[in-house]
Amino acid sequence: MTTHVRHLRGLTIATAITLLVALALVFFYVPFDANQGFIQKIFYIHVPLAIVSLVGYVLGGVFAVAYLRTGERAWDMRSYTAIHMALIFSVAGLVSGSIWAKGSWGHWWVWSEPTLVAYLIVILLYCTYQPLRFSIEDFERQSRYAAVFAIVCGAFVPINFMVVRLSVNYLHPHILNLEGGNLPGSMKLTFYTSLLAISLLYATLMKYEMAAKMTRIETRRLRRRLLGEDAMRPLGRSAAPQ
Repeated sequence: MTTHVRHLRGLTIATAITLLVALALVFFYVPFDANQGFIQKIFYIHVPLAIVSLVGYVLGGVFAVAYLRTGERAWDMRSYTAIHMALIFSVAGLVSGSIWAKGSWGHWWVWSEPTLVAYLIVILLYCTYQPLRFSIEDFERQSRYAAVFAIVCGAFVPINFMVVRLSVNYLHPHILNLEGGNLPGSMKLTFYTSLLAISLLYATLMKYEMAAKMTRIETRRLRRRLLGEDAMRPLGRSAAPQ
């Protein structure tokens, strides 16, 4: 337990330092965009949030495969936590993207933009994950159905992304291509530092949620054990010879 806490503390410190460095680069190092000005700086938050959230959904599917293969509850918990945290990051990415759209296009939302619509479809799809999961009372069936959902939807995410990339009407602000080749050096450094910071933040928050769930499970197990011993103790006294 001590080693686990020490590891979590080290990850937290590394995440905090990386976030501070990324924010310093965003606000004090990288220059303003020639066309969008200061509002473009939200790119260094919005795009990493979107990327990490999509990777988190795929990661949830990978953990679900491990659960179906092994039947170990820990993998099911990892799958649930990965998707839960990815959904939180998706909402943050959607909000930051809307702010960027308002500053760049003058509208909070543009339905003709395939990237925004595709991202919204993914978010709405995963919004059904928890209601589906917790609508099933039996734990084994709940875990199996949730795993199948995570695998199918996790496979849908990269397919959806490729369809968007191949779309003809591509209106989203084109700042980063797949190779990152059209970013100047300072912008590329800032972007990848921000991406690392958001990735570490995702991993840290996921670790904390897993630790909280494991602690809750252990607490319930100890409580049941204590209640069982307390229930048997009077009977033991009365039956024991005096």
